[in-house]
Amino acid sequence: MTIEKSVDPDNGMEHFGYKESLDRSIGKFASFAAGVSYISILTGTFQLFYFGFGTAGAAYLWSWPIVFVGQFAVALCFMELAAKYPIAGSVYNWAKILGNKVVGWFSGWMMLTASIVTMSAVVLAIDSTLPKIWSGFRLIGSEDLAVVSPSNAVLLGSILVVVTTAINAFGVRLMSIINSTGVFIELIAAVLIAVILAFNIERTPAVFFSTNGYGAGQSGGYLSAFLIASLASGYVMYGFDTASSLGEETVNPRKTAPTAILRAILASFVIGGAILVFAILAAPNLSDPALGVQGGLQQIVLDVMYGPVGKIFLMCIVVAVFVCTLAVHTAAIRLTFAMARDNALPFGESLAKVHPKTQAPVIPAVLIGVLSILILVININQPTIFLLLTSVAIIMIYIAYLMITGPLLLKRLKGEWPPKDLKEGGYFTMGRWGLPVNIVAVVWGIGMALNLAWPRTAVYGFNWYNTWAAFLYIGVIGGVGLLWYLVKGSKGMGTLKSHASETKADAPAADAAQPFPGPEGV
Repeated sequence: MTIEKSVDPDNGMEHFGYKESLDRSIGKFASFAAGVSYISILTGTFQLFYFGFGTAGAAYLWSWPIVFVGQFAVALCFMELAAKYPIAGSVYNWAKILGNKVVGWFSGWMMLTASIVTMSAVVLAIDSTLPKIWSGFRLIGSEDLAVVSPSNAVLLGSILVVVTTAINAFGVRLMSIINSTGVFIELIAAVLIAVILAFNIERTPAVFFSTNGYGAGQSGGYLSAFLIASLASGYVMYGFDTASSLGEETVNPRKTAPTAILRAILASFVIGGAILVFAILAAPNLSDPALGVQGGLQQIVLDVMYGPVGKIFLMCIVVAVFVCTLAVHTAAIRLTFAMARDNALPFGESLAKVHPKTQAPVIPAVLIGVLSILILVININQPTIFLLLTSVAIIMIYIAYLMITGPLLLKRLKGEWPPKDLKEGGYFTMGRWGLPVNIVAVVWGIGMALNLAWPRTAVYGFNWYNTWAAFLYIGVIGGVGLLWYLVKGSKGMGTLKSHASETKADAPAADAAQPFPGPEGV
């Protein structure tokens, strides 16, 4: 006999008609850690510094505050939504309740496929760091530790995916303990790296106000180079919605999730920005070509922090890559679970099954791990694999975010948002600032998605199928998904009986699923 958990009337789930089936045990720090580990200060800054600096020089760093302003507008919108609907697979469920079934499904499909691709891209960072700690970690491929070995990166990355799969399969308690511990180490290390670099400054901030010859001869000059380099900053500041996606496993989620989102993006901006600024000011030689190849920021750390100190901090970067992979994997699992319990994915009943002991969706954990490794193996001989995977994933996430901020803006213009209970209940709301912030979020999302998707050989390579990768691959992914949705998916979508709350389950419905609830409370 299965005993259904009672649904707390103030946790946001009452608007969707789901019963509680996940383990609600995540506290305030663990919620914050989930958001900050997905953003991952050390992973993002150390993984793409070489691209930003190598493309546009030190002045590329101005893209950091620009990206922050745009993403902060998105985060503020998400904070309001998290205060109302802190639910698993937040991006999917928000788009569904703000827009309609099609908008929700497509946004979830984009976010899900992007998360799997992101996971594949993140684990590749391991080869930029581990061999610099000990050469024995370069198991296969080039023996030159100054360059990344694609084959070795795929091997080490695949091992990392296997580990995160096992952790997620054991349940959210183990995941949150490991993730919180890793984030604590990452934050301490990040602050110390910034401080030590600050005490070893070699030049003045004037370096940030000169193009230093970058962009010369290009169409559009330095602006063209700067727009390309902004990918390095755009790659870091997203994924803050993870705090809300774990809402069904968080204590007091309507208060906790919005605060966690805010703290995650602010901490990432301040600490990550400090590392980048002081690294450029402390670099022994900005003309060193090694700074423009993968592992360039790691090289600065080793040059400035002599001996074992530098390697200790590189170990902390490995920890950051690990918890970032874990967080991305976790978020993808929750999104898969959320869509599957609405029968919005093939084999929905199986994918939505929660292990009775660990209260975790085990099948999605394994499936996502396998798909991530397959993406790595298929692209093992692609010289632009990292940038290609990164760019495509970010664009899909921007598209998914737009399918939330766009419908949200329409509701504001109609006077249907924010709900009155946010202010009355003391939950987060932007009040009169909501409309201008929401407009900024939409304009930013459209502009940045187009910038990232623009066919450039510097990002995607020279082969036409790579140069046009953003349009080609995203078109294929979106097209295949929509084909399944139109042919089969839309006909059976609705909450599975096994996940419907008692009230909803008592109502007459089809054999497989219950129809979606309306947007109550909006």
